[in-house]
Amino acid sequence: MWFDEKEKYDAINPEYYRNSEMECIDAIEGLGLPFHEAQILKYIYRWRNKGGVTDLKKALWYLHRLINKADEENENYNQCYSGLKKQR
Repeated sequence: MWFDEKEKYDAINPEYYRNSEMECIDAIEGLGLPFHEAQILKYIYRWRNKGGVTDLKKALWYLHRLINKADEENENYNQCYSGLKKQR
C-alpha cells in the first residue's frame, strides 16, 4: 500500500469528514453529484468542524456558479426551442 493507515486518516480522510454515520465522500458518490453540487455539499458538511463561516462562503461561491451555469443552460435551451417554434 502506498500509504499507511495513520497517514490515510490524518491527511486524506480527516476527522471532520468522518464525524457522522455517513462519510461525506460516501454521500457524494451515493448521490452521484456533479462537481459543483459535490463541492457545495462538502463545504456545508464540514463547516462546523473545520472552516466555519469561510466554508459556508465557499459553498455559496459554488452555488452562485451553479446557478449561473443553470441560467446559461436554460437560456441556451430557450433560444434553441424558440428557434424550433419559429420554423413551424
